Amino acid sequence: MKAHGRRPLIVVLGASGFIGSAITAELARLPVRLRTVARRPCPAPAGAVADVEPFQADLTRPGRVAESVSGADAVVYLVAHIAGPGGWRTREDDAHAVGVNLGPVSDLVTALRDTRGSGPPTTVLFAGSVMQAGPVRSGRIDGTEADAPTTAYPRQKLAAELLLKEATAEGVLRAVSLRLPTVYGHVDTTADRGGQDKGVVATMIRRALRGEGLTMWGEGAVRRDLLHVDDAAAAFTAALDAVRRGEDLTGRHWVVGTGRGERLRDLFGGIVVEVAGRTGQPPVPVEEVEPPEYAEPIDFCDIEVDARAFRSATGWRPRVGLAEGLRRTVAALADRETPAPE
Repeated sequence: MKAHGRRPLIVVLGASGFIGSAITAELARLPVRLRTVARRPCPAPAGAVADVEPFQADLTRPGRVAESVSGADAVVYLVAHIAGPGGWRTREDDAHAVGVNLGPVSDLVTALRDTRGSGPPTTVLFAGSVMQAGPVRSGRIDGTEADAPTTAYPRQKLAAELLLKEATAEGVLRAVSLRLPTVYGHVDTTADRGGQDKGVVATMIRRALRGEGLTMWGEGAVRRDLLHVDDAAAAFTAALDAVRRGEDLTGRHWVVGTGRGERLRDLFGGIVVEVAGRTGQPPVPVEEVEPPEYAEPIDFCDIEVDARAFRSATGWRPRVGLAEGLRRTVAALADRETPAPE
């Protein structure tokens, strides 16, 4: 990533989202120019060292992606549509989701192809999903698997990633895909509530804080690799730094995770204990329920991520253990969700 004697310009597409807010806060600590692109206002993080340029845009509109990435040395691509039954998923027939998850990637490739030759290819960091691999018999994903996604969202992610890999092979850009597991936590932001975590961890914490019992599909024996949002953000900055140093990360995908799968029953048990310690109330119950109709076979497959290749290439390490991550998240959500006394 070269900047020709000036501060490099890093553009974050989807800067106001959950992971986008964390990455923006991480990059704002660096001596760079930082363009934060989002549909909603995205003010500069407090104490930013970077020169921050908020850029409000609907990236599904023609021409807006090209405007957003003009002059960029690096682009962090976090645009995604994942709303649907059960929250963190999308439907096969959701045309809007297809448009959001694929359209801006195609526009990005076109925009960078049109400016090719004006300097070194732009580095593009793409946020993928470990679900792109599909079910893995061992439950352990290391990035060498043949991709066989079984649901709409990871299929759309894979299609977008392939567009970027093809453009890398053509010399249009230099893409690095970081495939993430379940990311959880809390990001302090002065923007509106768009950057909240809506995943299973935050959802269950909010229920427990309201005094509601937690519902768990079956016995909760399924394992999930849970990555704190601060560690996810650090993975992106580590990848950018590795590219800057000349490490050859481009043209392929890298899996990122803790290497440890947590049983959901242990996760939910940890949540109710942590919330009870925070509120002073008895732990809420955890109830086993039948899976809903929208559940997919992948929902019952273990997922652990072997990130040794990425760790070796970048020096990145996960720093926030689950107990510490839950403590931080419960504390932040308790402060945010509890009404102020009248």
